[in-house]
Amino acid sequence: MENLIKHRIEYLIELCEQVLATRRSTEYGQEQCESRILNKYRTAGLSFLRKYFGEHHPYFAAFQSQQGGYAPIVESSLGVLEAVSDEIDRGWYHSVRGVVSAEVFSDFLEMANHLREEGYKDAAAVMLGGTLEEHLRQLARENDVEIEVAVKGKMSFKKADVLNADLVKARIYSTLDQKNVTAWLGLRNDAAHGNFGAYSTEQVALFSQALNDFMARTKEKL
Repeated sequence: MENLIKHRIEYLIELCEQVLATRRSTEYGQEQCESRILNKYRTAGLSFLRKYFGEHHPYFAAFQSQQGGYAPIVESSLGVLEAVSDEIDRGWYHSVRGVVSAEVFSDFLEMANHLREEGYKDAAAVMLGGTLEEHLRQLARENDVEIEVAVKGKMSFKKADVLNADLVKARIYSTLDQKNVTAWLGLRNDAAHGNFGAYSTEQVALFSQALNDFMARTKEKL
């Protein structure tokens, strides 16, 4: 996966150099880059950083802030990509992201179990469902499976059941796992829509145990 990310970074860096090759001096002595290829570069760069690091990561924020077609601004955005490339070369991207994800998911599972034990099975089911959805998205991101789809001209996250099918097609996990995920999502939907009598506390406990096992087995794909 890191090789795929590295290749994408190399492409973006090369594209940036193509943008800088178009710079021309304006009548005010400033160097302006050609807008068509600049827009292609900026769109591709933002899409990449958003997908693999998220909108709240400093890399995305720094790249997004470099607006305008003047050469110094473009060169600054190139510095962001070079920092990402350096992080990948040193093996930081995968290790740091994996550790943080594991810790966060572990906390959510513990909180869900605590809620269930205290008699709040419905809140626990919703929390487990949210943890499952985010795990599916991370599996997709790390295995180059698209997590978004265009709806009426805007990009939106795919529904969890669609992502579930896509991950099976990509051979990230088996059709048996797919059936289990579908059942878990159904339980989560019942909880989210107030159908509290459709499942029991025992089923929520089984959901928690099975989800923990599923996440442990698919961790190697992250």
